[in-house]
Amino acid sequence: MLNLIGTYECKADAKGRLMVPAALKKQLASVSANSYVIKRAVFQPCLELYPMEEWQLLMQKMTKLNRFNRKNNDFIRRFTAGVKTVDMDSAGRLLIPKDLSSFAGIEKEIVISSAINIVEIWDKNKYEQAINDAASDFADLAEDVMGDESDANNGIS
Repeated sequence: MLNLIGTYECKADAKGRLMVPAALKKQLASVSANSYVIKRAVFQPCLELYPMEEWQLLMQKMTKLNRFNRKNNDFIRRFTAGVKTVDMDSAGRLLIPKDLSSFAGIEKEIVISSAINIVEIWDKNKYEQAINDAASDFADLAEDVMGDESDANNGIS
């Protein structure tokens, strides 16, 4: 199971390519042959980068959805809107497609943030705003998500 760690700041070049930080590239090397899927995030104005293996696992779940159920069909269409494959070049760069870059408002300053088994790609200002906006609610969110009293031995502080 992939468990990525780290948040990194970098810049996009004039062609929209971003250099994947060496520490992250090293973590991704165990699961990828430099091929990824990039898509719009569902809940935030950012992009999600899936190593191909992780994308395939997700697609196995999606193929079980009944396409004759309207909600399932609408979900699949929206979830996969704008999905593209991208490859890391020999210099360790990823080209962010222009339509996806526009969706996320990415210009030059970028934050790459690990999210367990995927990577989020943010415009730096939007990332900082999202983190700051959520700061006051984080304690309540942590309690709601992780504070289940029935799981007393979860090993989390």
